[in-house]
Amino acid sequence: MLMETPDEILADAAASGDRAAFGQLLARHYDRIFSLSWRLTGTKTDAEDLTQDICAALPAKLQSFRGQARFSTWLYRVTVNAAHDRRRRRATYARATTGWGDWETARQTEISEGATATDWLTQAMTQLSPELRDTVALTLGEDLTQAEAAAILGLSEGTIAWRMAEVKKHLRRIAEQEAIQ
Repeated sequence: MLMETPDEILADAAASGDRAAFGQLLARHYDRIFSLSWRLTGTKTDAEDLTQDICAALPAKLQSFRGQARFSTWLYRVTVNAAHDRRRRRATYARATTGWGDWETARQTEISEGATATDWLTQAMTQLSPELRDTVALTLGEDLTQAEAAAILGLSEGTIAWRMAEVKKHLRRIAEQEAIQ
């Protein structure tokens, strides 16, 4: 049986400039990055942009991979951090441009609101706070345990459990509101 090279070894090689190792890592994990990005951003276009940003930054970021956690855990953290950075940049931009180019902002809002979600959960997740969205994207979307999500987000397992309880309350409320309409 042919043994696959572990991600951690590929990451070390890629950090040292091995393009083939980097290509292999991307081939293995691109879909995972994109999937989590979609869940974190709520739209395909934003997920594509975020995934490309992550892939472009990954060679430099691999320098910080120390192998203290599984590569996939580290990669989830990189993805969540990139989504947070993107949200902060957008919020800063929105504050800085208040009143300027309102017509373009309105047009962009129309475009993003017109984007259709692939399923009810993805659409409902856009109504959650970023913290709750991160948690549900990892636990439900990526099928990680609460302990794994806690490690990625740097939180206690109890906090993840509390967040998931809050997510369930929010999703129940959203479903009830939609049933009334």
